[in-house]
Amino acid sequence: MKTAYDIVIRPIITEQSMEDLDIKKYVFEVDKTATKIEIKKAVEEIFGVTVLKVNTVTVHGKEKRTGRYPAGYSKTWKKAVVKLSEGSKSIEIFEGMA
Repeated sequence: MKTAYDIVIRPIITEQSMEDLDIKKYVFEVDKTATKIEIKKAVEEIFGVTVLKVNTVTVHGKEKRTGRYPAGYSKTWKKAVVKLSEGSKSIEIFEGMA
């Protein structure tokens, strides 16, 4: 059984994700096998907020080269965009960023 901390790996902090903080959208890297329902329960448990909607996308790894022939790929990972309800508090991790 996975815990909430196994599902939510880390927050994603980019320019676009910081612009969406005012409409209470937060972006996280999550476990590749996690479903939207599991992600919703994990975020609610960790941060004590009410999640309204979860959108997910699988980000495929890019081809990387370390020399002439040994081409490889960066890792494939899953991104979740979490929308909080209007009455919910904000997540403290992101507060000093914007």
